[in-house]
Amino acid sequence: MGTVVITGANRGIGLALARTFAKRGDSVIAACRTPSPELEALDVEIVRDVDVTKDEGIAKLAERLRGQHIDVLVHNAGILRSESISRIDAPAVESIREQFEVNALAPLRLTAALLPSLERGSKIALITSRMGSIEDNGSGGYYGYRMSKAALNAAGKSLAIDLASRGVSVVLLHPGFVQTEMVGGQGDITPAEAAERLVARIDELGPETSGSFRHSSGDPLPW
Repeated sequence: MGTVVITGANRGIGLALARTFAKRGDSVIAACRTPSPELEALDVEIVRDVDVTKDEGIAKLAERLRGQHIDVLVHNAGILRSESISRIDAPAVESIREQFEVNALAPLRLTAALLPSLERGSKIALITSRMGSIEDNGSGGYYGYRMSKAALNAAGKSLAIDLASRGVSVVLLHPGFVQTEMVGGQGDITPAEAAERLVARIDELGPETSGSFRHSSGDPLPW
């Protein structure tokens, strides 16, 4: 069993991942801004006040992990907003900017800060979305979310190339349409089901599949 670090672990997919990894005996370090009662009930270490968009939050998690090997780093923290082309006003632009900060820039910044703890055999899982696929976009809209997830996909591909010489593998994973608060409880699978699938994909990850963009079912997704 290994050390697993998860961001945005207080609810939804992040909470389900923390529960799944902890249940099988991994040492889970759950990072979030404010822990939920459900997270506090798990046998995990919680690092609170971690806002992944802030220097202080990134520095706090990096300091906690100083000198410690990370087996799996899961960038799960994310937000979803909806913007319409008919109203790209100041609030909409701010919404788009916020999604870029959380969904795309934060995982890159945090990975850079945690590089000393990422050694040969480490794995990085970026929880992205098929909504970041340009080829798969058949419905439009959701400008900030689509753009930020496409940017995350680009960053993940570069990370896979840049970290290959260190023996670190990277995968971009779409969890599926999951019944979480972020989508108003809609969806066709539960967070627990999504977590089981995601953990299976992370377990399978190796140098030969590093840099791939996959559905939690294992199917490859188009860029």
